[in-house]
Amino acid sequence: MPRLPEPRSPMSIVVPDRSRHVRFGVATVAIALLLAVTGCSADSTPSPTVTPPDAAPSASASTAAEPATPAAPALVPGGSAADNLPVFTATVNAVWAGPDQVSGRAYIDALVGAGFDKSAMQVTSDSSTVGNPAESIQFSVLWGTECLVGQVGPATGTAVSVVLPALAEGGCLIGETRPIDW
Repeated sequence: MPRLPEPRSPMSIVVPDRSRHVRFGVATVAIALLLAVTGCSADSTPSPTVTPPDAAPSASASTAAEPATPAAPALVPGGSAADNLPVFTATVNAVWAGPDQVSGRAYIDALVGAGFDKSAMQVTSDSSTVGNPAESIQFSVLWGTECLVGQVGPATGTAVSVVLPALAEGGCLIGETRPIDW
């Protein structure tokens, strides 16, 4: 029979930690009580609703009850940048949801398709100075004294759209942008 090592002092005796077992027991009892209370609550099965034959809905009543599909945001040519942020954001999100997530041209083309003026736009490069894919790209539309600015890419994790003041020297983006010549 193998011999167990003798403790060196009475302080070195290991006492099993029962707190984990107590916590598990308390959690188990709490879950059981929750299930018991939920099971004892009012009948959770819906009772059938009987409609008398003379109260059957008409075709016009069912049409009126259908929820209206929200209209897609539209460009507001005489509006502010803030007025046009919803259509800018919807356009950016649509491109972001597609296969060309990090293609500046895809965003510019989609914004033109939504009615924005291509000559008022700026976009950064899709690649870094050493040829790697850009961590993020930015694009903008100058709208009066404000800018609609979008940023997308792996570094952002999601599409971002904001309204910012235009730069004092004109334009919206600081740094190098690429020509929009297509």
